[in-house]
Formats: sequence, C-alpha cells, structure tokens
Amino acid sequence: MNARIPTTGNEAIVYDLLAHVIGEDANRGGLQETPARVVKAWEFWTSGYSMRASDVLKVFEDGAQGYDQMLTRKDIPLYSHCEHHMAAIFGTCTIAYIPDGKIVGLSKLDRLVEVFARRLQVQERLTTQIADAIMENLAPKGCAVYINARHMCVESRGVQNRNSETITTALRGVFLDEPATRAEFLAAARG
Repeated sequence: MNARIPTTGNEAIVYDLLAHVIGEDANRGGLQETPARVVKAWEFWTSGYSMRASDVLKVFEDGAQGYDQMLTRKDIPLYSHCEHHMAAIFGTCTIAYIPDGKIVGLSKLDRLVEVFARRLQVQERLTTQIADAIMENLAPKGCAVYINARHMCVESRGVQNRNSETITTALRGVFLDEPATRAEFLAAARG
C-alpha cells in the first residue's frame, strides 16, 4: 500500500510534526491515517471556540417557583488542554447557584463546562469563565464554581508530579458576600 503523504493543509502539519519534531517514520503503516485522525480529534477538543454560553444555557423564566436555596451540580466531568503545552487537563467541575426567579436545565450546566473546557485553557480562566457566564445568562443571587483537575503538563513532563491536583474556585454574589453560603458550597463541593 502506498502511503498518502499530505502536502497541504492541517494534515500536512501533523505529518511534518510526526516526521520532523517527533522523528517518526510518518509513512509507516500504523501512522498513515494518523494526520487525519489528529486533525479530527483537535477539531473536537477545541470545538468550544465555535460555541457560546448563551446558546447552551436554556433559561426558564420563573421556573424556580419561589425556590431560593442552593442548587448544586456536582462532579461534572471536565476535559481540556493547557494553552502552554497543549497537554491534557482532566478532572471535575462543581457548579452551584441560587435562583432569582430563573433556572436552567441541569444538563445545560454540563454543556456550559464543555463550551469553555473545549478550548486551550488555563484552569484559573476556565473557572471564572464558567462563573461569569452563569451570572450573565441566569442572573442568580450568586453562583460558585469549583474545579479539581489534573494537568498532564505537570504529571508527564517537567516535575512529573503524579500525586497532586489543582483546585480553583470562582465565587459570585451571595457565595462571595455571605460566609455561611460559601461554607455550604465548599462543603458540598469537597464532600
């Protein structure tokens, strides 16, 4: 079977990466379809650039019907890539908000995480983007985001520390202003 050597486009970039940066024989059997697979994978992993938070957050006006307590969506799976090394980031995201007349479909919180995680990221910005999108689109009394993630740029290169996680929080509204509300959220997120 003759190898198809891409000469232009994104597949050619991956082919050159394999051949010139990695030093592999980019024409060997196991790698012949790799450039196309890599391009397809990165299109998926970075699909958040073509998504908007307002498009995924289906808001129900007055759906809370007087509900004024914390709603928590815990341990939403999170997959991203760091913008410094393009290495994998994975972990969980916990989101809480206190409605002020509007609620959002629960699965939409998972989708919101994807909107921002499927971009090249740093965890600090990812955390604040999720919180800011909830405040902007839902206008709750407050919201809180807690991300616990592992970074392959730390675990698989450089310091190679496989025994640590990175935790970030973003607190808005009553979660920032009221210590009891903040404590309730952090207990739920950590517990």
